[in-house]
Amino acid sequence: MGGAAVPQATVLAVCTGRAVPFARGRPSAIHKTPVPGRVRVAALGLQGDAQGDPKLHGGVEKAVHHYAWEHYAAWRDALGAHAVLDAPGAFGENLHSQGLTEATVCLGDRWRVGTALLEVTQARQPCWKLNERFGVPDMARRVQQSLRTGWYSRVVEDGELWSDAAMVLEARPYPAWTLERLLDLLYRPVLDGAALQAALALPLPASWQRLLQRRLDSGAVEDWAPRLDGPPA
Repeated sequence: MGGAAVPQATVLAVCTGRAVPFARGRPSAIHKTPVPGRVRVAALGLQGDAQGDPKLHGGVEKAVHHYAWEHYAAWRDALGAHAVLDAPGAFGENLHSQGLTEATVCLGDRWRVGTALLEVTQARQPCWKLNERFGVPDMARRVQQSLRTGWYSRVVEDGELWSDAAMVLEARPYPAWTLERLLDLLYRPVLDGAALQAALALPLPASWQRLLQRRLDSGAVEDWAPRLDGPPA
């Protein structure tokens, strides 16, 4: 989980979705579908896309959600045939691509995607809505344990995204910090104080900084159940 080789990658689909009533009285835009042609992307995300809970999703630091095509085969092996996996957007991603995974993407990477420039800001923390999306009661927990979570980017330069667009790495300021390494640190059930201190020196989003600092201050890993299991049905 050290440095990551620079891969070649291509967008396979650009996906958007509307916020609609979802489950447990909560709205969601997790159901995203591929959009033909070019899609404009700016600081707050893709044109025509939405978030059901703006407090937890979207915003400048989570403008674009990315998920790897490569993971779909692993989920089919784990779940069997599943209609949600038959098309891009199964995990609520905006960019569905081939050639990148959490093992080969680093925090702070700047990728030229189409005509836009995106900067990787954080990995995704899966939540209970994946359980409802897949009809699998522990799907969010499985995603967390697998480290196949997907990730978020902010938009450094507005532009357009489209299927078949190349993804070109323009900057990698933290080659030792792959998202896989960060996720492994985040989801260990035991505290690693030295690694947490090292991670706090990175330009993590404020929410991650607070989370890691709380661990150091409390000497304990937080309870994941509210996020993974959600509110009462």
